[in-house]
Amino acid sequence: MRIKELREQKGITQEDFYNDTGINIGRIERAINNVSVTTLDKICNYFDITLKEFFKKDLN
Repeated sequence: MRIKELREQKGITQEDFYNDTGINIGRIERAINNVSVTTLDKICNYFDITLKEFFKKDLN
């Protein structure tokens, strides 16, 4: 999943992400919870990417 890929590329743990944002990204990565557009926007802001970049096939 794209979110996990972004997180791992930055060397950020799920716990660090949660502590920084209050978002339980582990539940999103495991597809337990669907992600809202608002939450996805917050995730993109955290990783300093746009929504357009998020949906690109290649992150590089």
